[in-house]
Amino acid sequence: MKYSIVTFGCRVNQADSFLIEEQLRRRGALNVPPEEADLVVINSCSVTATADQGARQTIRRIARVNPAVQIVVTGCYATRRPEEVRALPNVVQVVSNRSKDTLVADLDRDGHAGMTTASRFDDGDGPCGLALQPGVAGRTALTLRVQTGCDEACSYCIIPQTRGAGRSRPMEGVVRDLRLAIDAGYREIAITGVHLGSYGRDLGDGTTLATLVRVLSEWPDDVLFRISSLEPMDCTRELIDAAHSPRIAPHFHLPLQHGCNSVLAAMKRPYTVEYYRDLVQEIRRCLPAASIGTDIIVGFPGESATHFDTMVQVLESLPLTYLHVFPYSDRPGTAATRLPQTVDGNDIRVRARAIRAIGERKAREFRQEQTGRTMRALTVDDGQSVVTGNYLKVRIDQPLPRNTWVAVTIESPEPLRGRVLLH
Repeated sequence: MKYSIVTFGCRVNQADSFLIEEQLRRRGALNVPPEEADLVVINSCSVTATADQGARQTIRRIARVNPAVQIVVTGCYATRRPEEVRALPNVVQVVSNRSKDTLVADLDRDGHAGMTTASRFDDGDGPCGLALQPGVAGRTALTLRVQTGCDEACSYCIIPQTRGAGRSRPMEGVVRDLRLAIDAGYREIAITGVHLGSYGRDLGDGTTLATLVRVLSEWPDDVLFRISSLEPMDCTRELIDAAHSPRIAPHFHLPLQHGCNSVLAAMKRPYTVEYYRDLVQEIRRCLPAASIGTDIIVGFPGESATHFDTMVQVLESLPLTYLHVFPYSDRPGTAATRLPQTVDGNDIRVRARAIRAIGERKAREFRQEQTGRTMRALTVDDGQSVVTGNYLKVRIDQPLPRNTWVAVTIESPEPLRGRVLLH
């Protein structure tokens, strides 16, 4: 059976897709482009209307060029609008996030797309029985989900409805999966979750994200762990200090969402701009070369020109290294959809361009600051690029095997190029 997986959205979806793919490969399935596949799995996102549209367009395009294909759709859009997704061409099954982990076994049972290999050949305790290998579908680093769901109540966010309440994987299972992945050759592993900072709160045994990160920081093998997106209130001093360990990447992604306190309050974000400023300045003080990224929503209902100008001033002043900018997208079922004073669409586009320009400038300044530094990095893609611990993707002067640790000196920020000193 020939398969393809198309993934939209966050690192959690990427981790979920990886496990789906490994289960398919264990059954002897062959990865091919969607145009040639018997089965295509669409792992959808629904964080914005654009994400929904992207999934629909992709499904229609694949069905048009591959009329015989069977399409299975999962993820947040499939969970939020199952009937809408089911009506799309060639969709044979819609799988909610709750059932995503058993998607392949369910395909076996239902006989979709020639899935006839018996489930007994995939014996093992969930993901722990998987044959993980670096390089699957072009991936060098592994993304491991340790938590899903969210108990927060941000007024703009639909994800608690599509992912459910926060649920953590027990520590022993996480450590077991990490051991399997590292033994298989992975040298960088991203730890991710929907609300990663809440890891362990539901387990009832005192486990926290800091507990997990302490284990990672003392891991005996030569591996780098990259901690995925953290809510600002969850980024504790203990987590900052852990990034001094060679096992923890000096990379923090801390969604601010807006630079004006009154808008943050309307978003129901549980911190202030002042708290956020103190946090990122403390990270910069402790780890001068750390990468610090953020998410920004532009055009939230009630965002005035004054609110926007305040955000611009705040972002200009913060020691950030990159920005992810999202034009506000109304999500029916959220509290924000009932707010008055929607922002004109053209104003949202203009404001988004302005914030992206700030992000591009900050990224350029960070690259310039790193010029001349020598850093450890891992070769990726075709072996002609490396990714540093502080999240710089650098083109190198000589091709090397993928998944190789090297020391690289940054020689040029524009374009970002480096010289390999040893490997």
